[in-house]
Amino acid sequence: MSTATVKRVLDNTAVRSVATALAAAYVWLVHMTTRWEGEGQEFPEALWSKNEAFVLAVWHGRLLMVAPHWPRRKPISALISKHRDGELIARTVAWYGFGAVRGSTHGGDGAAALHQLVRKLKQDTTMVFTPDGPRGPRMRAGDGVVAAARLSGATVIPFAFGATRRRLLESWDRFLIPLPFGRGIVVWGAPIRIARDATESEVTAARLCIEAAISEVTERADYRTGHTPVPPEPSAASAEAAE
Repeated sequence: MSTATVKRVLDNTAVRSVATALAAAYVWLVHMTTRWEGEGQEFPEALWSKNEAFVLAVWHGRLLMVAPHWPRRKPISALISKHRDGELIARTVAWYGFGAVRGSTHGGDGAAALHQLVRKLKQDTTMVFTPDGPRGPRMRAGDGVVAAARLSGATVIPFAFGATRRRLLESWDRFLIPLPFGRGIVVWGAPIRIARDATESEVTAARLCIEAAISEVTERADYRTGHTPVPPEPSAASAEAAE
């Protein structure tokens, strides 16, 4: 079946509903049949104990297993693009009680999406943020995650998962699909705070700090499950230096 045919099929509302139900069921199957370990759990637990919302920062390719590892009693939403794949993700995580802010913090609707993000964070709803989404470059953080944290005063917590049995899609984000009956790990990173009055240079430093922190927990998840880490897309500076 061609990509164009798949897209036409997924344009059907009934098909999307069935597809997302099956995706949610698959995520639950993997969650229940995998022997999971945790690392850094104390970081989110310290904020959960105070009912304090935060920005959960995860690379787009490691988004799949956030939902089953999130406490149902804690309100959470995700920033999800308006693209077709974003619609599928939004419908899938809704099965786990996740809300959604549709849009992106860059582009035409950036200001509106950022406003919704900040409002939800101030209302004690944690926001899942993929700083390299919706289209990359892979594992490179944009400015939106810093803006959301700075304007809301919320802490940023990096997140990643890894699995011994897995498939990496040949997509821009190298999306990781864990397979059942393996061993997995969830890694949470140390909290990162950004001052409300941060200068332009401090904002840039914070963005690079968040980028490095998410990549670090992602690398740890891969190493601990016996895999070579997925590399990020070369930065603009790296590309220029290589020329």
